[in-house]
Amino acid sequence: MTSNVDKSVAGVGERQYHIGVAPGEVSTVALLPGDPFRVPLIAEFLTDVKTVAHQREHLTMTGWYKGRHITATSTGMGCPSTAIAAEELIRVGVTSLIRVGSSAGLQPGIKPGDLLVSEGTLRNDGTTAAYAHPGYPAVPDLRIATALGDVARELTEGTTTTVYSGLNVSDDAFYAEGPEWISQLNSLGILNVEMESSALYVVARLRGVRAGMICAASSNLFDGTSLYDGVKEALAEGWTRSIEAALETAVRLEL
Repeated sequence: MTSNVDKSVAGVGERQYHIGVAPGEVSTVALLPGDPFRVPLIAEFLTDVKTVAHQREHLTMTGWYKGRHITATSTGMGCPSTAIAAEELIRVGVTSLIRVGSSAGLQPGIKPGDLLVSEGTLRNDGTTAAYAHPGYPAVPDLRIATALGDVARELTEGTTTTVYSGLNVSDDAFYAEGPEWISQLNSLGILNVEMESSALYVVARLRGVRAGMICAASSNLFDGTSLYDGVKEALAEGWTRSIEAALETAVRLEL
């Protein structure tokens, strides 16, 4: 006689199927870029760097920053792969997750390279509907969100970079974000749009761990600045500052 597989217990304590890491190979805090090519950018800040695994879109490296053991794992694009990465990192001992990504601004004045700290996410994705009631909030850990904002403002003081804190939205369909939807989000006061944080926050809350997000602005969909407008240099500078803010937050909060 057979029985259904219980995914909540299958593989616990083993090398994880998708991200390829095992207990003992990672730290308690993980920085999560979407793109695997940005994991080495995080590693540039670290010492004693090791590549732990690279399967599919999930590259994991570890190292040390100011006495804290740090893990960096790429989630890939969108909520489905982010949820998988978060679930499997939690299974092997990660207790704090900080997304360092790219995000498009939705309010006037946000320019490429500015930093965007999430205080909560409008769940416009399909993944989290499988996890929780539609009204379940997708919110970061308060201490992590507060520290990210404080540290980012300290790091950018005296520069042309502005740090914004507010609500964002997680969408599933990048090229379906038309002018009507952008205007609606702007009128609701939504600060920025990205594709991963709702899954990160919901999984973290349900599994009893902490999460937060700081993104670099890639464009401004409300002001008419797209990814195709030569913004890569400013965005790369924003990534560097967001990574440093996340690392300093991990040290400050002893994550």
